[in-house]
Amino acid sequence: MAGNNILVCDDSAVDRQLATDALLSSGYRVSQVADGEECLKAVHAKRPDLIVLDVILPKQNGFQICRALKQDPATKDIPVILLSSKNQPSDKFWGQKQGADLYLTKPFEDGDLVKGVASLV
Repeated sequence: MAGNNILVCDDSAVDRQLATDALLSSGYRVSQVADGEECLKAVHAKRPDLIVLDVILPKQNGFQICRALKQDPATKDIPVILLSSKNQPSDKFWGQKQGADLYLTKPFEDGDLVKGVASLV
């Protein structure tokens, strides 16, 4: 299955596992990291097909990471789904301005996450 390597970055172990479980049950391979710096290292080391990225993270927030990835020629084409408890229209707008391909809010439905991933890989 092409496009099946997903990187989930969330500092909440519970949220990270919920997203991972939803994706694993749909046949994706998933790796996990817990902060912004780990995320950037993992993206360059593993070259995931898609990144599910929390906004509120230690070390670098998801908006900063998304912007950095989208400005880097080596990673600009990797789809990014921002998955956050920040649910205001301004948050979604700012996420899209940083280059996010999709913005989903927590709590999320497994089907919505899987459908979002499938639409981008």
